[in-house]
Amino acid sequence: MSLDYSSYVSQLANLMVISSANTAFNTQLPGIIDYAEGRIYREIDFLRTQITDATASVSSGNRNFTVPSSIGTFITVDQVSIITPSTATSSNGTRNPVTPISREYIDAVYPSGQATTGVPLFYAMASDTEILFGPAPDAAYKAEVIGEQRPAALSSTNSSTYLTQYIPDVFMAASMVYASGYMKDFGAQGDDPKMAVSWEGQYQTLVQSAQVEQLRAGHKSQGWTTQSPNQIATPPRV
Repeated sequence: MSLDYSSYVSQLANLMVISSANTAFNTQLPGIIDYAEGRIYREIDFLRTQITDATASVSSGNRNFTVPSSIGTFITVDQVSIITPSTATSSNGTRNPVTPISREYIDAVYPSGQATTGVPLFYAMASDTEILFGPAPDAAYKAEVIGEQRPAALSSTNSSTYLTQYIPDVFMAASMVYASGYMKDFGAQGDDPKMAVSWEGQYQTLVQSAQVEQLRAGHKSQGWTTQSPNQIATPPRV
């Protein structure tokens, strides 16, 4: 059964054996949500968090390109393509995938940002918000960036998320790991197997199945299929 903010708060309070109206509980609630969401999003590559942004253009003669943020902040950049011709957009142009490479390679092969220009062939991450192209673009092409962004957090004003809809069990288990530490102090987690350690074990069991499901969704399961891994398939799907 999926959860929304109200049912999540109610179930969490029941598991913690505390009133959902408790002031201390409500003060800690945003931290519990931050911990659970952050941990799950870092440990599982969700297709839902893969975002495509083709709203920004490169600058002619300038190898530096700021990663677009008009529809959200990229946590990771997985793929970059240059759209040609320069008058085209991602809906009617040709995608030219750019190969990720080290900054050292671009600096060595294209030492002068403006001496050699063309449709970029390589890119390197100069920082979390800036890309270096080699060669520097010879026109103001649109750049299509694909990568991971963090969805909006669960809150009273954002009552439902992918986590509460599709893997509420994993989200609740991660929440209880943090909540157990809050109730008994984090130092007690290693000493009290009845609470935080037990919830951690439950979370690890649940997150493994969620990871497999996401690999299946992306055709990255065993044998690059969408099927569940099968130990006894003959021949093995590998």
